[in-house]
Amino acid sequence: MTSADVTLVVVFPVLVLLMVKPAGLYMAHVFEGRPVWPLRVAAPLERWIYRCCGVDPARETGWQHYAAGLLLFNLLGVLAVYLLQRCQAWLPLNPQHFANLSPDSAFDTAVSFATNTNWQGYSGESAMSYLTQMAGLAVQNFCSAASGIVAAIALVRGLARHSAQTIGNVWVDLTRSTLYVLLPLALLLALALASQGVIQNFSAYRDLSTVEATTYQQPRTDAAGNPLKDAAGNPVEETLTTRTQTLPMGPVASQESIKELGTNGGGFLNANSAHPYENPTALSNLLEMLAILVIPVGLTYTFGRMVGDTRQGWAVFAAMAILFVSMLWVAEYSESRGNPLVARLGVDQAASTTQSGGNMEGKETRLGIAASALFATVTTATSCGATNSMHDSYTPLGGFVPLFQMQLGEVVFGGVGTGLYSMLIFAIIGVFIAGLMIGRTPEYLGKKIEAFEMKMSSIAILVMPFIVLTGTAVAVSVTPGTSAVGNPGPHGFSEILYAFSSASNNNGSAFAGLNAATPFYNVALALVMWLGRYWPIVAVLAIAGSLAAKKRIPVSEGTMPTHGLTFVILLIGTVLLVGALTFVPALALGPIVEHIMLWTGS
Repeated sequence: MTSADVTLVVVFPVLVLLMVKPAGLYMAHVFEGRPVWPLRVAAPLERWIYRCCGVDPARETGWQHYAAGLLLFNLLGVLAVYLLQRCQAWLPLNPQHFANLSPDSAFDTAVSFATNTNWQGYSGESAMSYLTQMAGLAVQNFCSAASGIVAAIALVRGLARHSAQTIGNVWVDLTRSTLYVLLPLALLLALALASQGVIQNFSAYRDLSTVEATTYQQPRTDAAGNPLKDAAGNPVEETLTTRTQTLPMGPVASQESIKELGTNGGGFLNANSAHPYENPTALSNLLEMLAILVIPVGLTYTFGRMVGDTRQGWAVFAAMAILFVSMLWVAEYSESRGNPLVARLGVDQAASTTQSGGNMEGKETRLGIAASALFATVTTATSCGATNSMHDSYTPLGGFVPLFQMQLGEVVFGGVGTGLYSMLIFAIIGVFIAGLMIGRTPEYLGKKIEAFEMKMSSIAILVMPFIVLTGTAVAVSVTPGTSAVGNPGPHGFSEILYAFSSASNNNGSAFAGLNAATPFYNVALALVMWLGRYWPIVAVLAIAGSLAAKKRIPVSEGTMPTHGLTFVILLIGTVLLVGALTFVPALALGPIVEHIMLWTGS
């Protein structure tokens, strides 16, 4: 690693730390209704929205009505995006005259963007009209992000209130999170990205003649789009030559900003943040990574502020940060060492020297190894599927990091809202385990943790590994699942496991060796995304309602402190134990055995 790479890896966590308090304090003011400047300026618009929608902002509800409203809001989003895709050929702002999407692809995409996953089994610039991108996908980037934020805020209210029957007004929370948090930040980031060269226009695509002919290889596919394979199970490739290049256009900056801020990740362009139109400079790369983390890290301080003890928020942040830095070190170390087989197989000296500088396969030379590994760690530490490199080309341990981070349950900062409430669920489980160890009734922030909270916490935590492992098992057992894999052996298994882990954790990134644009994967992954998003949210809101109704227990000598180093270690241990015990057998069949094979020369 160069000195610039080391500086980036060291300075970035410091910048993240500096964002925590300002972002968290501002969001606490927003959801507590304090008269900060943006709230005063946009207050007339907020009141107008309530009048148009028939919402009484003073009326709060219990968790059942709160959950029903949130589910209805997201279901309507799924229907709207589905219809938009199925009708885009007849709608305006379609200069490329793209056809309507197939029913299974439209269903998968609609669920994907409503659940904050943004999994894409298609190339955005060759399938979606400008209207679909803006009115469908970009709008859902706001709505799905707001949904995650309000679920977290509801749980925080449950911890902060006592003897209360309500946890807030879902329509007020959705409006304020969008109007005062997401919209202003997205506007500022869009302008910053446009200043760096991210495009924003409505022009038709441009076909240009290249100076030299370009020869390239691509996998051959059958009529269903699945890669053809030879007798050894390797993909069959065909060589093509072209003298033209099509440059995509479109309103990219506006969608890029909210996709990062909302930890959505769906790219306007297929190459995502590896494309110079989405991520042209080192500064834009840094801004996008910071944008991915600003709301998740800020919400930890919001939590501490709203429960009346900022030390609680810092403890949660510390646990997240320790896990993040640890995973970042593994990714950077693995990718900087490169592939040991290059020297072992006796290739020429030039290739050996190049590989000794690190694994550059699948990475942009303008970004390099350090910035790519950092981006991969950031985007899978959250629920953001944006990528600036090809995860499928990482070393086994380099690819293990994004896979394992998702399988920990989206808690290493996590998505907007989802990271905080997932970590708080682990905190509840942690204090329950500690209470059993010392023979006391477990409590967290003055609330007794009883049978109902543990049942709901178990549901929220176990639904993800259940649907990931079940989906993976089905996919490797049926022909439609295995025929879409581009690589045989452990790496092909990793591709399938990664796909279901990404879908269930609403991340959206992928090992691109898997052709997921098939009816089987479109339907299977859509179902996994829906269950992985809303099953835990309903359980979290049920916990919020239960905790809000409880009386607060005074602190005593037997109360376990939940703001010190001991609690941070307990929280990290709980996260690792649940993640490791659940997924180690599956990981052993994928990246772990692949790493062993690589270093033994197999």
